[in-house]
Amino acid sequence: MIDVFKRASAWRITAVIPYYPYARQDRKDRPRVAISAKLVADLLETAGSSRVLTLDLHAPQIQGYFNIPVDHLFASPVLVEYFQKMNLGPMTIVSPDAGGVERARYFAKRMDAPLAIVDKRRIDVNVSEVMNLIGDVSGRPALVIDDIIDTAGTLVKTAEALLDNGATKVFAACTHPVLSGPAAERITKSAIEEVVVADSVPLNDAARKVSKIKVLSVAPLLARGIQSIHEETSISELFN
Repeated sequence: MIDVFKRASAWRITAVIPYYPYARQDRKDRPRVAISAKLVADLLETAGSSRVLTLDLHAPQIQGYFNIPVDHLFASPVLVEYFQKMNLGPMTIVSPDAGGVERARYFAKRMDAPLAIVDKRRIDVNVSEVMNLIGDVSGRPALVIDDIIDTAGTLVKTAEALLDNGATKVFAACTHPVLSGPAAERITKSAIEEVVVADSVPLNDAARKVSKIKVLSVAPLLARGIQSIHEETSISELFN
């Protein structure tokens, strides 16, 4: 599509990609593997993109793979607003790993809540083992914040660890509900009260049947970004 528009003399081509593909393959963590996130950036530029608008990159430094402007929006304001309206009282915001601390800290600041971190060790691809909990969740609800829920293995183990450490209830939220493989079944059987997700990717058939999953729309957020780019006005306020 980008190539077609380029050959049709489009003045500017903006690629709007709510869920950036291969975002988790952003480095060589072992020999003989591709850095596919960089490859996607190269493909977009070579095809003729003038600009990229995306949402909650797994690794923010992916923006540095591009030699064109990248607008990196966050779904956090949409999710925060939902949980503020729930009035759950004093709660703890939990990051399921060290890499998501900045995202969880934003939630904690907006909701005036303490922060906890799960020290997670990944023992294989899509297989993780919860090790230690840093912070206090005893006697209060806990909200686990992540950017992607894939197989939900990490999420379910994190919820179990939080309940074992005294949390009264566990909620979860993410931007990209990939929910592959056994994710829907795991969430259904888990002790998690509700999983709140954005609609950056459509839910699969199995996930649609899970009553615990609540979908919030980020369409207005992306629409404002698209309009600002088109009208060449500041997009900075959307980063907040």
